[in-house]
Amino acid sequence: MAGEGMEIKLVNIGFGNIVAANRIVAIVSPESAPIKRIIQEAREKGVLVDATYGRRTRAVIIVDSGHIILSAVQPETVANRLSAKEASGADEE
Repeated sequence: MAGEGMEIKLVNIGFGNIVAANRIVAIVSPESAPIKRIIQEAREKGVLVDATYGRRTRAVIIVDSGHIILSAVQPETVANRLSAKEASGADEE
């Protein structure tokens, strides 16, 4: 089978929304001015994915495709879920 070794790991970013873990470049807080600028530019370019369901943005996830994903869960929570997925994947091998 082609790509048999390429298992896609997924991470829950809140409210049942899931992102491919291997595509995540950074998980940051939305507080700083540069991150707010990145969010605004992504909105203008049409590459912003708002997964907050109308709640306050607590984490900004930057993926390798250039898309910016807004999440209502804390960056630490997303990172913990991501590292838990990696740890469970390492146990299976």
